[in-house]
Amino acid sequence: MNGISTMEIRIRKAEAADISELRRLIEASVRELQAEDYTPAQMEGALESVFGVDSQLIADGTYLVAEARIVDALSEAETTARRKNPGSGWVIAGCGGWSKRKTLYGSDHWTGREDTLLDPNRDAAKIRAFFIHPAWARRGVGSKILAACEAAARAAGFTSYEMGATLTGAKLFGAKGYLVVENIEVPLKNGLTLPIIHMAKRPTG
Repeated sequence: MNGISTMEIRIRKAEAADISELRRLIEASVRELQAEDYTPAQMEGALESVFGVDSQLIADGTYLVAEARIVDALSEAETTARRKNPGSGWVIAGCGGWSKRKTLYGSDHWTGREDTLLDPNRDAAKIRAFFIHPAWARRGVGSKILAACEAAARAAGFTSYEMGATLTGAKLFGAKGYLVVENIEVPLKNGLTLPIIHMAKRPTG
């Protein structure tokens, strides 16, 4: 049967069992999607320390994955069969999280971590570690993860958010109401620095 394919996205909390797949996704995302903004040496240096999985976010239950699949136009019988097996065809298309801790950016290997808990009455929740697989880029995956992160942070009592955005990610976050606070040069182990942008979104009204 001929028809139009559609994309479905669902969001769930990341689990420890996802870590290996997330590492592969992050490496692919950095090397392909960030190539217009960073040099190969910067990207490889960042993958050694700044970019990667933050297992604290997973343990806190604040790291999310977006699973996606392509759905073709189906007959009624095929649609019913799909509903009985909803896990069919889902792949992890992206990841990102929010944090109730002070660390603004960095993976498990980052030495500048600050795991002290934030006070939602005065502190901004941290939006953290967004990566989209190149095969699913520019299809709304990042926007859905961000919306889910902000909603979860609001439910935990936070009213503002901030992040250390990559030059690549800043384009999305700027479109979602995040404003530049300052530019940061993150030192890398290979002697280079990685430019990132401290961005924030404050309550309006």
